[in-house]
Amino acid sequence: MSSLPNTAAAGPLAASSSPRLASEIRRTGLLAGPLVIGHLATASIGFVDSVIAGHHGTATLAAVSVGTALFWLPMMVPMGTLMSLPPAVSQLAGSGRRDEIGALFRQALWLSLALGLALFAFLSVVGAALEPMGIAPDIRHGARGFLDGIRWGVPALTFYLCMRYLCDGLHWTLPTMLFGFGGLLVLVPLGFALTYGAFGLPERGAAGLGIASALMMWMQALAFLWYLRRSRRLAGLGLFARRDAPRWAPIRELLVTGLPIGVTVAMEGGLFITTALLIGRLGELPVAAHQIAINVASLCYMIPLGLAEATTVRVGHAVGRGDQAGVRRAAWAGFAIVLGTQALTGLALLLGNEVVVGFYTGDAQVATLAAGLLLYAAAFQFPDGIQVIASGALRGLRDTRVPMLIAALAYWGVGMPLGAMLGLGIGGFTTAMGPRGMWLGLIAGLTVASVLMALRFLRSSRPGRLQALMPAGRTLPGKMPGIG
Repeated sequence: MSSLPNTAAAGPLAASSSPRLASEIRRTGLLAGPLVIGHLATASIGFVDSVIAGHHGTATLAAVSVGTALFWLPMMVPMGTLMSLPPAVSQLAGSGRRDEIGALFRQALWLSLALGLALFAFLSVVGAALEPMGIAPDIRHGARGFLDGIRWGVPALTFYLCMRYLCDGLHWTLPTMLFGFGGLLVLVPLGFALTYGAFGLPERGAAGLGIASALMMWMQALAFLWYLRRSRRLAGLGLFARRDAPRWAPIRELLVTGLPIGVTVAMEGGLFITTALLIGRLGELPVAAHQIAINVASLCYMIPLGLAEATTVRVGHAVGRGDQAGVRRAAWAGFAIVLGTQALTGLALLLGNEVVVGFYTGDAQVATLAAGLLLYAAAFQFPDGIQVIASGALRGLRDTRVPMLIAALAYWGVGMPLGAMLGLGIGGFTTAMGPRGMWLGLIAGLTVASVLMALRFLRSSRPGRLQALMPAGRTLPGKMPGIG
């Protein structure tokens, strides 16, 4: 056990002043780099969808906006649930028990299959709810076509996430970057051909983008599977040495940690996605402008998201090796890096909003509204970065239940009600601000989340609480005590 009791007992100032913090920042940066690039590549898929749809027509862009929202809102639950895999794998590696990783991974594959099939079933029926949701009639047909197409890629996406999170937990993040760009290279020609009807194919509009996205997901998953089977780096783990039947005990442990993560991720993502659906009530122009602005904001979000995942792995590894001081040092490294990255993205949105919007659309009205919304996106860069790093550090501790409640309060107790009141005039506001009011709600929800998540990490990483997590520095990932 490499615990440093004197440093840990001195609290955050002593931990942050350690000369080892600079080394931790470098380690986190090297680990996060491929993750950030891979996430940017994945988010660029949304950029490609929006650019192709935007130049095909405002109605197509609006349909893709609503369809994307209805796809990613439920998708965040399985995606977040599978996020329980990186800290579990990292703790096994940190405690010298790599021989147990293969069995855990095979059970995670069963879980990913169940989650993928459940989401496929949901997407098969959700299109019928567009009219009751109040989505404008001119958007419904295209949005339903997009959903009907993309749903076929869901099982592939959950498999892909499971394989990716395995590599992330092993500090091997290069595949995330490479397969992320690979998917982007596949989607560009496929999306163009199926949307516009090029190369002899029929013109399918938004539905074509859904089909292209599903095909891309299957290609990514099959390529990642081939890599795992052939990789010499991972050969010693015995990932496919056996064909294990599903076992409830390890799957349950992944669910106990992962479901609260999934709900938390859905709470945050749902704030943005429900905002898009509510704006869908306002017609094509506001929906198209919001889709552009939220796509740009999502691209920016990929940077702190990659840093947060690296922070999760570094914190989990410190827990596995019994290093109390290392837990906080890993978190401080994440916070230090994200403050710099968020300053840069906020400045870019302030100064370059009109230039960025020009890539998406030639419609002057849409461009003007979207450029204004990007100023709101600039305002939430810091709170968004802080809350996602704090959440990542808490996942490394497998502290997931209280963050779920914090997310519910911040996003749905503050952000969404305020956005609905200001944006739609609900609750006594006679003058609706439209998309701008909804974005003020986003800022408020993220700000509350950033404060509460950071305070939660400070509490959960106190020396006494950490000591309970790692008796003798060898706590089993599946048997770690929860943090109340």
